[in-house]
Amino acid sequence: LRLTGEPAGHAFLRSRGIPEEIVEQLPLMGISSAANLISAVKLARFYELSERDAVITVFTDSQELYKSRLEELRAERGEYSERQAELDLERCLHAVSTDYVQELGYWERRRIHNLKYFTWVEQMGKSAEELSAQWYEWPEWWSRGRQQLGQIDELIEAFNLRVSG
Repeated sequence: LRLTGEPAGHAFLRSRGIPEEIVEQLPLMGISSAANLISAVKLARFYELSERDAVITVFTDSQELYKSRLEELRAERGEYSERQAELDLERCLHAVSTDYVQELGYWERRRIHNLKYFTWVEQMGKSAEELSAQWYEWPEWWSRGRQQLGQIDELIEAFNLRVSG
């Protein structure tokens, strides 16, 4: 979070040749997005992908949601330095290994899908039938979801405006 959200982190990344147009967009990557990025790196390493291959992931949140967390980190650990940025880049990205990566068969994927029950049904009030449709009717279910992208983007933008205050 600090590497991609603090001025010292940005300065360090620029010094390593990361183009400005990328550095200025790094705050669009929040904690969950960083987890997705690390997962993409793990996947690429697990399958021994090369520069000929592509991995696509989704950045699901931005640092807009974590301004208070950055302030807490500054108070707890002090100002962020380029030296700490170098350590964080090495530890959090370059040293990422394939630990905890597992190829999943049908039943393992099904088990992970079923973990959504609490969030989807008990917290969000969705029906168990809708959760089941995600599994058994997935192409149609995702197609219906894609049709709602414009409305979802509007809701996200409204939420971000509310929380950025």
